[in-house]
Amino acid sequence: MSENALIIDGQVFKNFIEAGLTWLRTNQQIVNSMNVFPVPDGDTGTNMVLTMQAALDEINNSSEKNFGKIAHAIAHGALMGARGNSGVILSQLWRGFARSADNQEILDGPGFVQALAIARDTAYKGVVRPVEGTILTVAKDAAQAAEEALSETNDPIAILERVVQAADQSVQKTPELLPVLKEAGVVDSGGKGFFFIFEGMLRFSQGLSLETAVSTVQPLKTMELDNSLASIEPGQDYEVVVDFQPSKELDLPDFYQNLEQMGTSIQVGEGDGIYRLHIHVPAHKRYEPIEYALTLGTITKVAMENLIAQMEDLQKKKKPPLNLTPVEPGEIAVVAVTPGEGLARVFASLGVAAIVKGGQTMNPSTQEILGAFENLPTDKIIILPNNKNVIGSAKAAIELTAKTVEVIPSKSIPQGLAAMFRLAPNGDFESVTRQMTEAIKEVQTGEITYATRSVVIDNISVQKGQFIALHNGKLVLSSPSLEDACIRLLEKAQVDQYEIVTIYSGIDVTQEEVNRITNSIRLAFPNQEIEVQEGGQPHYYFIISIE
Repeated sequence: MSENALIIDGQVFKNFIEAGLTWLRTNQQIVNSMNVFPVPDGDTGTNMVLTMQAALDEINNSSEKNFGKIAHAIAHGALMGARGNSGVILSQLWRGFARSADNQEILDGPGFVQALAIARDTAYKGVVRPVEGTILTVAKDAAQAAEEALSETNDPIAILERVVQAADQSVQKTPELLPVLKEAGVVDSGGKGFFFIFEGMLRFSQGLSLETAVSTVQPLKTMELDNSLASIEPGQDYEVVVDFQPSKELDLPDFYQNLEQMGTSIQVGEGDGIYRLHIHVPAHKRYEPIEYALTLGTITKVAMENLIAQMEDLQKKKKPPLNLTPVEPGEIAVVAVTPGEGLARVFASLGVAAIVKGGQTMNPSTQEILGAFENLPTDKIIILPNNKNVIGSAKAAIELTAKTVEVIPSKSIPQGLAAMFRLAPNGDFESVTRQMTEAIKEVQTGEITYATRSVVIDNISVQKGQFIALHNGKLVLSSPSLEDACIRLLEKAQVDQYEIVTIYSGIDVTQEEVNRITNSIRLAFPNQEIEVQEGGQPHYYFIISIE
């Protein structure tokens, strides 16, 4: 190590972790937008941010200077906060990183290289069937670059520069390794998140800004403005949305810098020459975004909402609590993950003991899943993830409990509901889990949402904004009509070979539309029993169970 090299002890590394998290959060929407399928629930960036936030929370108030001890705390926090497949793999990387450190006082160049190598190995071992062209590949290429750099320098920051360069190049190559990425025209989102974390650390060491993304303008259709009340910070009294047509090309870094002086929760979308600015501001600044937009061009639309008043209204309208099934010692208890209040009530009616909110738009953390069952008065637990991106976090929870826990690999709501019909609370645990696992194979799943970008996947041409249908997780069609998308999806699923179709409506479809479309479905398929229930899920107009 050179004489002027930075000494990275536990407290310095805490700053690096915070920097990595900050830069990842700044670029969160970029990572979220890299879904292979053009669906509106891209959440890789969100999952990685929340996983990193949990890691930082674990060390934020620690004065520990020993690097190894801080590294182990980071790994524990990341494991507890892991969300989605990307978050679980990220937690495995930090676990391996910590294993190399043990009681190491500082992180030097050779130690950094070794930590990345063990992180890579741990993450690969944690995945049953590793796939190249993902975050695993990016971590592998970064570790290799670090090893090669060590022959030239012992300075951890110089090695970090090589790691960031290699990660960037590796991300750009992911479409060549994973054909589905190339077909969709995106790079791997988890790998991109990994790159942003380490680039944030490097930017911090160079004294560069961590608050302004390279580019965070997203398509108007993908702007998620419906969940504003879920993340209100102190001082966020008003939500302001301004549509404007700029008189000249925007200087994006300057644009964001000015907005950051006004408020938080900043999002910017663009479509057909119109920019949409979304921001949360304190009451005394509620007109500033409008006045600022006037200096940039012509305003076409303004919307302003009092967030505090909305919160008060929501509190008044809260529905009664769920009637969850009481569990006796020795009985089997089921924990189900659900994305909507209506769906939670359906699962409750079928006998689940605990509900974890989340799924398609917000994957729950390992800690949230663990907390749902750890205090139940039984040691026999079955978890229904009901989403392929929640299975990893559910399995991670098994490592943290002394109870007997089985994860049924349900990848959709219909699969989870089908499994519930096989629940026998007083039955033999192995027999019940086996039957519930078999049940998920006997149901077909349909999902109707909208396209967030134009793309061609599996020879299906999709235009941004069109309705799209997925059958068992596979994109099967697009249509300008919601009704047409539903009927054609059922045709492709060969619904005439099944008996019952249950339609769960989302929050983005009106009751009038639900009635009209389900009537059309009944006319199109008169021999099937059609049931309709309120699901309350976001983004997905309908989730359809076919059995």
